[in-house]
Amino acid sequence: MHFPNGSDACSAGSRLSLAPRECGAYLAPIKRRRAVLRRRAISGCDDDRMLFRRREPVTISERLRAFVWPRKGFSRGPRYIALRILRLNSSPHSIAVGVAAGAASACTPLFGLHIVLAVILAWLLSGNVVAAVITTALANPITIPVILAAAYEIGTALTGQSGPGVGSAEIARLIEQLRLAELWGPVLKPMLVGSLTLALAGAAIFYPLAFQTARIFQGRRRERLEKAGYPS
Repeated sequence: MHFPNGSDACSAGSRLSLAPRECGAYLAPIKRRRAVLRRRAISGCDDDRMLFRRREPVTISERLRAFVWPRKGFSRGPRYIALRILRLNSSPHSIAVGVAAGAASACTPLFGLHIVLAVILAWLLSGNVVAAVITTALANPITIPVILAAAYEIGTALTGQSGPGVGSAEIARLIEQLRLAELWGPVLKPMLVGSLTLALAGAAIFYPLAFQTARIFQGRRRERLEKAGYPS
């Protein structure tokens, strides 16, 4: 039953032999509903969803500024990824191997196959597969042009080639026509050689960093659990 005021509810409660505490518990939803209706009347809202909207709408300039420079900075994403990796239930060596496998696959020009390559490497080396998959986020629209340019420059230096021999327009035309055989010598071969060098360097850099960070993180977590009285 619905009672518009509290007196009728209390009289009904007395007729039903309800205790005062039970009567108050029965009236709590009615009071909350009346408070919601009062707030809606003050704000002029006709919908419950309006209660959760901003008082001042976001302007276009604020949206553009948040897109260019996020409110909490650019470090929030990398910090979240690092914590996801460090909180994995695995040994520091397994986590570090997975991170190294993900970093190595991210340095290759095999776009679309980074996760597959990272999973295969982590499985072969007995590393953490989840850590390998997460670390492939190193290859993103911001870092991919840098990785490709670095791989090509390193590859041309190692293979002794002075330049691609074809212009950028010619390269775009060959890629559009899928004439990869003509791109192998001037572009793909040095890029592949350079990417292998980058992959080895990335794995060599990320393994010790991930190992030490995971070891320290797990040690501090173990100390906090012991102080709280939980078994490690």
